[in-house]
Amino acid sequence: MFAPMKCILPMTIIRRQRILPVAGKVLVRAGQKVGATETIAESNLYPEYLLLDIARGLGVPADQAETYIKCQVGEQLAEKDIIAGPVGIGRRIVRSPRSGKVVVASGGQMLLAISSQPYQMKAGLPGEVIELVPERGVVVESAGALLQGVWGNGRIDSGQLSILAKTPDHEIVSSDLDVTSRGWVILAGYCNDPEVLKAIDDLALHGLILGSMEARLVPLAAKSPVPIIVLEGFGKQPIGSDSHKLLLSLERRDVALNAENRNVLTGVKPEVFFPAVVPSTINPAPDFISLEVNQKVRIVRPPFTGEIGVVEEIKGITAFPAGLRTRAARIHLENGEHTITPLANLEVRT
Repeated sequence: MFAPMKCILPMTIIRRQRILPVAGKVLVRAGQKVGATETIAESNLYPEYLLLDIARGLGVPADQAETYIKCQVGEQLAEKDIIAGPVGIGRRIVRSPRSGKVVVASGGQMLLAISSQPYQMKAGLPGEVIELVPERGVVVESAGALLQGVWGNGRIDSGQLSILAKTPDHEIVSSDLDVTSRGWVILAGYCNDPEVLKAIDDLALHGLILGSMEARLVPLAAKSPVPIIVLEGFGKQPIGSDSHKLLLSLERRDVALNAENRNVLTGVKPEVFFPAVVPSTINPAPDFISLEVNQKVRIVRPPFTGEIGVVEEIKGITAFPAGLRTRAARIHLENGEHTITPLANLEVRT
């Protein structure tokens, strides 16, 4: 059976498709090197239109108005550009009320698509553009260390990693952050202090990686311009031992944070990525994985929340004390204990 998966890989190759939600313009070329925060495509998500009555503006019948129109369909207009005229003794003219593009001009009327600030799609990770998707986006490939989280606030940035969480059970408070934190990507443990999230905005951090966070802080974290990624979950949980060990080895290395919202249907997860040069024989990170014996897993629900272990046996339908009957697995935990837990409570660590 397929199981929830979270990649924690010290060296891998990843390919990420970066696609606009609507058709737009791709700004890069195949083979181009891009940075995590570089804009690779843009589109107008919320187009605005103005319908202009040219005939009324000129004071002429609709069937005559078209002869006075001075612009063509598809032409880009600046604000106050002359659209039609002059007409009559008073030399009446019609000007464009806003900057925009002529969509339709017919029957004495004109439809103007208003120019607006486009939505810009960032690369999300440093790498090479290996494929173009016409009018929609690109595929970016890169090599390095990858850690995936469970929640992100949708922001993207990059910087160097500074570690506050010297132990997996670290808890961050606002006094841990000062002017020396400015410009860094900070790794911390559990966050229960809203002042921390306010401080990272004031200090212009380039990112915050948390082991866990209280769910009540989600609205505040979602508004932050700084990318925030939660690695393990909500409520007080330690950083997974495998994640913590890898991150300690990467302190002061360049890191890119793509704090995308997790999507269980597409497999998209927030990602922490450390670019590096690796041999081309390294296998790409998997999108899905099946649960098997000897796989490393993390238990995501009580009473062993956050514990990491290895699958010793995948059992059939098993009855639990609370009355639940479901498929389960026998897990050998890192602390030496053994437990039987429902498969739904397991997350595979690759």
